[in-house]
Amino acid sequence: MARPRAASHYVCQACAAAFPRWEGQCRSCGAWNSLVETLLRAPARGSGARLGRSSTAISSLTAASPRPLRSIDPTGLTRRRTGLAEVDRLLGGGIVPGSLVLLGGEPGIGKSTLTLQVAAALAAADAPAADPAVASAGGPVLYASAEESSSQLLLRASRLGLVDGAAGTSLTVMEGTAVDGIIAAAESQRPTFLVVDSIQTVSVDELDGPAGSVGQVRESAARLGAFARQAGVPVLLVGHVTKDGTLAGPRTLEHLVDVVLMLEGERYGSLRLLRALKNRYGSTDEVGVMEMTAAGLRELQDTAAAFLGNGLRSAPGVAVAAILEGSRPLLVEVQALVAPAGLGPPRRTVAGLDVNRLVLLIAVLARRGGIDVSARDVYASLTGGLAVSEPALDLALALALAASQRDQPVPADMLACGEVSLLGEIRPVPGLERRLREAARLGFRRALVPVSSDATSVASQAGLELIGVHTLPEALERAFETGTGTSG
Repeated sequence: MARPRAASHYVCQACAAAFPRWEGQCRSCGAWNSLVETLLRAPARGSGARLGRSSTAISSLTAASPRPLRSIDPTGLTRRRTGLAEVDRLLGGGIVPGSLVLLGGEPGIGKSTLTLQVAAALAAADAPAADPAVASAGGPVLYASAEESSSQLLLRASRLGLVDGAAGTSLTVMEGTAVDGIIAAAESQRPTFLVVDSIQTVSVDELDGPAGSVGQVRESAARLGAFARQAGVPVLLVGHVTKDGTLAGPRTLEHLVDVVLMLEGERYGSLRLLRALKNRYGSTDEVGVMEMTAAGLRELQDTAAAFLGNGLRSAPGVAVAAILEGSRPLLVEVQALVAPAGLGPPRRTVAGLDVNRLVLLIAVLARRGGIDVSARDVYASLTGGLAVSEPALDLALALALAASQRDQPVPADMLACGEVSLLGEIRPVPGLERRLREAARLGFRRALVPVSSDATSVASQAGLELIGVHTLPEALERAFETGTGTSG
């Protein structure tokens, strides 16, 4: 016998007005395409009814009486290692029980591969961690696949070498798109980890909208989040992205989850970057660097040198900068090409850089440095598929532009690090000591940096020649060992 369908109405996301049927335009505020199907929940008795909360939410809120902060038992926040060092580092040491994690990325970037590796690592037994706040992995894992069949998952697991290990018996796979069926299977099996691939392909039976619609995605994520908190089981949701690179679905999806991870990189390249856009249990400044191989994603042995190009750094138009991704220093190779412009306005093409920052540096170079490339086509990129917006990249980009225009290379053993202001000043950057240590470890001998007394001792210990500069003309003079002159 079919279950009776729950009542629902359509709520405007702009003014919260409710309507019995969907309409293209809200009659209350005039917003277009803002009505989202929402379930009607029966209010609970007492104060909960006055607040308009559901009975389930009220019972969860009133289950425990208020108590002092120091008396809360911290055992519920014991993290579990995922088995992948880069993922654990990004999560702050491991995944928190009862948390809801959303993993997004472009098609073909490796989301399902990373998810399957994490699920297999959590299913396999692991040695106890030295840190008491991090528990050992191990236990049954439920993988709910709404996009692929079990046979397709088996093919991927075989390619990754996960079938013959402990994950072959501890990892359980189910097919289905009904959220209630997934939660029922999880309640009966009681896994230590739940994966839903993907949140845009599952649906709730009580709503009429198709899978992937705003109402379906929001209600599905809310129910999975409620299960995660009540059962203490971490849930990983795989999400799609739109054509502009943002997570598909309503913006409330990012508010419902505890952690938002984005897997980035060039689809046809080997490097992959894992960033945390939101993390309630750790920092969002860290970045995980991995490499895609035939056996899946693996941690790089030397992540600091991963973004240094393999070509000749003695060619005109190349400069090396040191950036900070969280607490990790990375050296990146900045490449620039200045070419004669054709018909029409000059082109400004970038890869991994902010085009507005490039336009600003072109203007500063012409006004303060005497190098005018405003009438020429300018192309700039970073190697390795990295996207950087840190101001410490300004000086290296300015040197690369000047080197390409002059057809004169920047010294191959020189590092450039500093922010360029509109007045042509070279401003200091944070964490300069860590950047210099990493540059010395990778074989650089000179560092063109803002004048700072704090880095002098670090440079002397590391064997670096510290070249402190105040202005952009001074930096150009020291980099090319000639006067700035006028070129263009």
